[in-house]
Amino acid sequence: MGNRLIRMTKKDPRENNSRSKSKRMSQSQRKMVAEEEMLHKQALAMAIHQHQLSQRFEGSMSRRIGSRRRNQNEPNNIISGSKMLPENLDNIKTKNIVLVHGEGFGAWCWYKTIALLEESGLHPIALDLTGSGIELTDTKNVNTIADYSKPLIDYLQNLPETESVILVGHSTGGASISYALDQFPQKISKAIFLCGTMVADGQRPFDVFAEQLGSAELFMQESKFLIHGNGKDQPPTGFMFEKEQMHGLYFNQSPSKDVALAMVSMRPIPLGPIMEKMPLSAEKYGTGRRFYIQTLDDHALSPDIQEKLVRENPPEGVFKIKGSDHCPFFSKPQSLHKILVEIAQIP
Repeated sequence: MGNRLIRMTKKDPRENNSRSKSKRMSQSQRKMVAEEEMLHKQALAMAIHQHQLSQRFEGSMSRRIGSRRRNQNEPNNIISGSKMLPENLDNIKTKNIVLVHGEGFGAWCWYKTIALLEESGLHPIALDLTGSGIELTDTKNVNTIADYSKPLIDYLQNLPETESVILVGHSTGGASISYALDQFPQKISKAIFLCGTMVADGQRPFDVFAEQLGSAELFMQESKFLIHGNGKDQPPTGFMFEKEQMHGLYFNQSPSKDVALAMVSMRPIPLGPIMEKMPLSAEKYGTGRRFYIQTLDDHALSPDIQEKLVRENPPEGVFKIKGSDHCPFFSKPQSLHKILVEIAQIP
């Protein structure tokens, strides 16, 4: 990057190999710097576009944040819960799909999924939950699942009574769509849990991760990732994993560029919402149409735990993605897309 001052000397044949190696390293370094610069430009463009759309959609925090051409070479990694339906969307009753991110993420993480769904003729919307993405609330002020899910609840409240949507909740976003399903069952045609916290009545979202993180009580006392937003002498208000832990838990199969985007975009995770016991009624939440997508190379929420969730709280359908880490919107976008379209087509 930029001009470099090079001291010119008489060529020494013994230095040819050394200089050739240095040249190759220089080219490699220049390529890496250029790629990093392009990535940062893309992330900045996404943030600017997100802000423009937040104004355009009157504060609903809906996002269109990227475009991606289909990769025809991505292998079929889907284990479907039913016979795959043809991608004929003319007869789909509900084409509006609301994408709800998980802990630490934001609307930005769905950029590949948004592009693929739009190409298929569906209408995706991605939301930033409170204190996430470019929603600037400090996590110390996000104390309940109602606080955290407010952008989603506001969106559903403003939705006309004659319309309905499909909700997709990733990871702890599953708690938010469960909460929404209990509030507006008539406006949610289907709720899709993507390696999500599909909890039962009275269960805490954090409990789902106890195998990886330990009990809630132990985590609150001993975790080195805790954030004390109200002072060290007060209870913790959030937590944030270090980059090494995030990579191992979330991104073990994700492309490096997506991991780099995540590392500069993820926000602290509010503790209150995931430590709250979820009050879910049989009359509302219990009558909703729920579907679960399992990720089979997941280090954050193991396949065994995901299997336990669907066994203890059975959904209408279960789908599986082979070779996916905890972020299939990065690691297996085509496979995820095919499943979302299939579920949308189910009558």
